[in-house]
Amino acid sequence: MARSDAVLERLMALHPKVIDLSLDRMHRLLAALGHPERDLPPVVHVAGTNGKGSTVATIRAGLEGAGERVHAYTSPHLARFHERIRLGGALIAEDALADVLAECEAANGDAPITYFEITTCAALLAFARTPADWTLLEVGLGGRLDATNVIAPRLCAITPVAMDHQAFLGDTLEAIAGEKAGILKRGVPCVVGPQEDEALAVIEDRAARVGAPLRIHGQDWHVGRDGDRLVFQDGDGLMDLPLPVLPGPHQIGNAGIAIAALRALGRAGGAEAAVTRTEWPARMQRLTGHPLNALAHGAELWLDGGHNPAAGRAVADTLAAMPPRATHAVAGLLRTKDAAGYFAPLASRLSGVRTVSIPGEAATLSADETAEAANRAGLAAVPSANVEAAVGDIAARAPGARILICGSLYLAGHVLRMG
Repeated sequence: MARSDAVLERLMALHPKVIDLSLDRMHRLLAALGHPERDLPPVVHVAGTNGKGSTVATIRAGLEGAGERVHAYTSPHLARFHERIRLGGALIAEDALADVLAECEAANGDAPITYFEITTCAALLAFARTPADWTLLEVGLGGRLDATNVIAPRLCAITPVAMDHQAFLGDTLEAIAGEKAGILKRGVPCVVGPQEDEALAVIEDRAARVGAPLRIHGQDWHVGRDGDRLVFQDGDGLMDLPLPVLPGPHQIGNAGIAIAALRALGRAGGAEAAVTRTEWPARMQRLTGHPLNALAHGAELWLDGGHNPAAGRAVADTLAAMPPRATHAVAGLLRTKDAAGYFAPLASRLSGVRTVSIPGEAATLSADETAEAANRAGLAAVPSANVEAAVGDIAARAPGARILICGSLYLAGHVLRMG
């Protein structure tokens, strides 16, 4: 076991074990660590329901394409915890990760703190000690009381807000948008991605109250597809760019947020790199050279970690834009998600579903429960023992099909660890 794994295992046992949105524990531990959050390179803070990670990855590609060194903090990880922390453009090294985790553990002592809070402190400590030009922070959950909301940002961004995590953020779009808008700070500009009217109204109201200038999609900037090009326009002019390398119509909007952010940071020269060099696994990722390909017998294998109704719509739109091919899903979801709501937009795009439980996840729906949710959404779903059995069964019954493994980032991480 790596040294960082041993520390992370101990941190997993900390209390409170469940999500408990508060900033008090963060402020206490950061003070004990000497306030690393005050010594970060300029911060871009990104909240939203869907597209946060893709947007952070796209901004990072743009800044690095402009020759800048970039720290980035994202969650959750897929295969290894190290993926959450990028120092100056590279994943944090094992020794560096183990050191900052151990330092945070020692500074915290026996005081209550959540796993996400203490690991966020470790990331901020690593960022403060490593020279870079920018720090990109992805909100973990919500925004107002998220562990990342302890910094003074240079720029904020809010990606599309949708229904998710209602148990923690509220059961209306307005309530959820209010939590996301909690990252807004006086005098700090915020790029706002495509929003439902109800969510945008809440964001605009919060911005007016705190004095945060907004750059709003559809008002201050516009983005769209024109043939095989992406066209972005704002008050500074028009940009004609290649289409994003990340597949799916929804990535046009995410790319627009990233380009608007680069404009706001004075780094528009990185816009082409932003759309052409982005790497972000498990977002409609084509799997090649993976052990599952041997079971697929020529079927296309795709992987996506989206897990809420808006993500289901994004996947459905992506499938609609792909060359016609019978598509079967292998799906696993957590019981904290709206499984039927996720499947509903996919009902017209999938020829069938094999459902699985997610290995190692206590909150997973069983294969039977996920199949019931898919059936309620109008899909023909059959439980499978595991991903391998599901892929093999689809390949045998529907030769040459497209197989999409989907429903959870945790399931995606399990698949990527296989390789």
